[in-house]
Amino acid sequence: MNFLQSSVGRKVLMAITGQLMVLFVVVHLLGNSTIFIGLINAYAEHLHSLGPFVWLFRLIMLALVLIHAFFGIQVTLENKAATPQAYAVKRQLKVTLASSSMIWTGLLLACFIVYHLSHFTARLTPDVAKYANDVPGNVYGMVVGSFSHGFIAFIYVAAMVALCLHLFHGIQSFFQTMGWNNEKSLPLISTIGRAIAVIFLLGYSSIPVFILAGILS
Repeated sequence: MNFLQSSVGRKVLMAITGQLMVLFVVVHLLGNSTIFIGLINAYAEHLHSLGPFVWLFRLIMLALVLIHAFFGIQVTLENKAATPQAYAVKRQLKVTLASSSMIWTGLLLACFIVYHLSHFTARLTPDVAKYANDVPGNVYGMVVGSFSHGFIAFIYVAAMVALCLHLFHGIQSFFQTMGWNNEKSLPLISTIGRAIAVIFLLGYSSIPVFILAGILS
């Protein structure tokens, strides 16, 4: 049997693509955080100067997202089909909100990615349309102006809550899928994974929250 046709193969590929995207989330957070020291325009200009390399990276990230989503849906359907209905109540005692909602938080994040690309990358939404022909332009002004709208800021914070929940289970699940943990190390890995997820939540959410609070203006 082909490795990718096996349940184990699909789970391994889903885990690897997931963790590669976690690395992107780290880099993206570091770049976004330059807004706090007034360097986000310079950061955006540097990225824009890379030209085709940025688009190549975006295509790679798109492929990772699609692969992760495809196998994630497959694994979810397989797990659901393999779970006898009679054990549903018993199983619920062993799962957490994060693990039981992986497919839903994943779908929410997929929708958010589409919105985020339409928002700050393609600049198609009304609040940033005036910046569409000035790339990268005044990114600081664009971000501050956009997040000054409470509803837009709410969308971003809500998406980061979904990301946090997804990673609560996703990070420790990666080590479990790869066979890199055991009963002794699992609690530590779970704790570290949750701490990383919370750091992402606080780091990304701090930008719209600080703008709404008038700290960034």
